[in-house]
Amino acid sequence: MIAFKCPDIEVVVVDISVARINAWNSDRLPIFEPGLEDVVKGCRGRNLFFSYDVEKHVAAADIVFVSVNTPTKTRGLGAGKAADLTYWESAARMIADVSKSDKIVVEKSTVPVKTAEAIEKILTHNNKGINFQILSNPEFLAEGTAIEDLAKPDRVLIGGRETPEGQKAIEALKAVYAHWVPEENIITMNLWSAELSKLAANAILAQRISSINAMSALCEATGADVSEVAYAVGKDSRIGPKFLNASVGFGGSCFQKDILNLVYICECNGLTEVANYWKQVVQINDYQKSRFVKRVVSSMFNTVSGKKIAILGFAFKKDTGDTRETAAIDVCHGLLGDNAKISIYDPQVTADQIMRDLAMNKFDWDHPQHLQPMSPTAAKKVDVVWDAYEATKNAHGVCILTEWDEFKKLDYKKVYDGMQKPAFIFDGRNVINVEELRKIGFIVYSVGKPLDPWVKDLPAAPPS
Repeated sequence: MIAFKCPDIEVVVVDISVARINAWNSDRLPIFEPGLEDVVKGCRGRNLFFSYDVEKHVAAADIVFVSVNTPTKTRGLGAGKAADLTYWESAARMIADVSKSDKIVVEKSTVPVKTAEAIEKILTHNNKGINFQILSNPEFLAEGTAIEDLAKPDRVLIGGRETPEGQKAIEALKAVYAHWVPEENIITMNLWSAELSKLAANAILAQRISSINAMSALCEATGADVSEVAYAVGKDSRIGPKFLNASVGFGGSCFQKDILNLVYICECNGLTEVANYWKQVVQINDYQKSRFVKRVVSSMFNTVSGKKIAILGFAFKKDTGDTRETAAIDVCHGLLGDNAKISIYDPQVTADQIMRDLAMNKFDWDHPQHLQPMSPTAAKKVDVVWDAYEATKNAHGVCILTEWDEFKKLDYKKVYDGMQKPAFIFDGRNVINVEELRKIGFIVYSVGKPLDPWVKDLPAAPPS
């Protein structure tokens, strides 16, 4: 987007992965994002370049954005919560090694508060008389709407040191964004505020989802309709309607990771009550996923063993091929644990990616592929197909786990005719018209909606 909006600035994207850079230079980009292709093809070879000659381009740059992964640690101090800064540290050391002129180093990855301090130490202790300024410039784009979010951001945050050099660096980065972002939307602050603002924003967004999901369980128990409740609540201008869609649970690369990170920072600062408060947001999300699986199993005579279950949607939300932390992984594991046979269809996720996700240990997705240890997968019981009707053919039940628009438009009469009876639909994204599907003959469970008499008679959650 910087290259697209600033024809006078040369932007070089570097990566040590040759395959990834080759993909960015090819006709088939390595990620799916609406509108991205036009931006890349509009600038590539003009003022936007992709290269694996990392050191040459870092040495030549005035400003270096660091966007490496910051996975959750899986072992050692802070395992399961703290961010693993291995990749960040090696990037910083490389920048220090190859630099021959002053540089502004910008944190683009979501990082724990005070990371800038650590990076600053690495750079200044290896500086060979070169001046480095560290800025925090967290990214608020959302997948599926990333191009729009970058073109018209709600705000751009730039955090830096409150020294003359720090302020000068802030102004330099501000001048880049000012090519297309109105001045009043570019907010400058100190480093720690900028770092914490990103974690806080994600924690509060995830909290809204967990709040409505907690309500969805109560709605099912009382006969209320969560969509009606969410609509009424969202009409309050202090609350607003966004992020109030009940579902099988949130996914994506940030929410859980950032909250666990926040929890760890709170614990390290002795703020146990605050840590426990935020931990609950993740716990409700896990509860929502396991509740969904229990609904599926208990509705289908308390067993899915040997039964074919169709999974419609594997990405964590529509309009992206991203499967990181998607609720579908946990739902599939739950069903496979009860010996179901599952048939998966997603319009944007490859079979290869799905099989990898189902075989991967928690948190390992954030490491490069060759470092991802694989646990044995239940591949024999998983089938990935390229058509929704193929996935549902002869199935006992259908689980909708991503809100792709095409799932609203399926010919559900055709789906019903091809399924085993009684035919069950479990809508984890509230995309279907429950009444219409019941008229066709389906037994329907939709998160937070009044329960089908069939489902109501069964225990809400079989004793685990």
